[in-house]
Amino acid sequence: MTQRLSGKIAVITGATSGIGLATAKRFAAEGAQLFVTGRRRDVLDAAVAEIGGKVAGIQADSAKLADLDRLYERVKAEAGRIDVLFVNAGGGSMLPLGEITEEQYDDTFDRNVKGVLFTVQKALPLLDQGSSVILTGSTAGSTGTPAFSVYAASKAALRSFARNWILDLKDRGIRINTLSPGPTKTTGLVELAGKDEEQQQGLLNYLATQVPMGRVGRAEEIAAAALFLASDDSSFVTGTELFADGGAAQV
Repeated sequence: MTQRLSGKIAVITGATSGIGLATAKRFAAEGAQLFVTGRRRDVLDAAVAEIGGKVAGIQADSAKLADLDRLYERVKAEAGRIDVLFVNAGGGSMLPLGEITEEQYDDTFDRNVKGVLFTVQKALPLLDQGSSVILTGSTAGSTGTPAFSVYAASKAALRSFARNWILDLKDRGIRINTLSPGPTKTTGLVELAGKDEEQQQGLLNYLATQVPMGRVGRAEEIAAAALFLASDDSSFVTGTELFADGGAAQV
């Protein structure tokens, strides 16, 4: 069976858990040489060991431009180019209007908007002709969720980035798409309900009722969608938003 990313150089930010980790494992299995990032060294080292294959872990916070410079210096020295850039690092928290703080706003937009912008912009010298850039969006950017407006707005900004950047880069043949997962069972999602396992399961059960398929997604299912956007199978797909959401944002 042909490996769909054989010979490709891929960078995945925020690859230590959840969707990022699942995607890194899938990309590695498909033959890619990987550079992955995480903010905590111990967790990053564990992820690298789990991913296997040709993978290098670089400790980096995508909201810190100096960290991004270090990342791309390493990629340039060891690989010389990028064929696939999966901009996955990000996160958020829940606060209703009336309780939103400057700290929450700054943290969310630094991670989800500033970090994404400069992750892509600083990668431009290394992005090869015809390369694929994937931004991790969210169904939250297209739907309404109580107490989630700051996160939702940050993800909606990414959809706008993709629409505009494909025009800036049209002469280089670089594809930029947004991958928007629906509710997916990851540590980042369940911890929105706190540390109590019963409350976490209650959140998952509730979210499943909001999905037409009647369940939340698995990180591996989102990774499969990321593989499509990373591979040559999506050679005529750019500027789009691919929902891997069980229909949650479609009804």
